[in-house]
Amino acid sequence: MKILVFGNILVEKDNLALKIVPKLQKMFSNIEFKEFDPTESLENEIEDKELFILDVAQRINEVKIIEDIDQLQLIKSCSMHDFDLAYNLKLLKKIGKLKKVKIIAVPMGMDENEALDQIKKLLEIL
Repeated sequence: MKILVFGNILVEKDNLALKIVPKLQKMFSNIEFKEFDPTESLENEIEDKELFILDVAQRINEVKIIEDIDQLQLIKSCSMHDFDLAYNLKLLKKIGKLKKVKIIAVPMGMDENEALDQIKKLLEIL
C-alpha cells in the first residue's frame, strides 16, 4: 500500500502530516509513505483506480477517513495556484481515472502524539 502525504512543511497549520511521516514509516514498514508535491501529476499515483492520502483538514475534531470526495469543499479558483486537491480528485473521478479514495484526514492543529495514536488505529484496520 502507498499513501500520498500532502502538506507544506513551512506552514505550521499545514505541516502535521509531513512531520509525523518518519514515525509512521517506523511503525508501518509495509506501507510506502510518499510525500507528494502538488506540482506532480496525481494521476500517475493512482493504482487500480484507488488512492490513499494523508492530509490535514479543517472543521474536524478527530482523525477520520473520508471516502466520499463529494464531501470535500471546493475553493473558488482564480488561478492554477488555486487548483487544489479536492478539485483534482473530483476531476479524476469524473473522467473515470479514479474510483476509490481514502483520505486520512487529521485535524489542523492536533497534538502530534494524539494524531499518531489515532492514525495508527485507522491504519491497523486498513
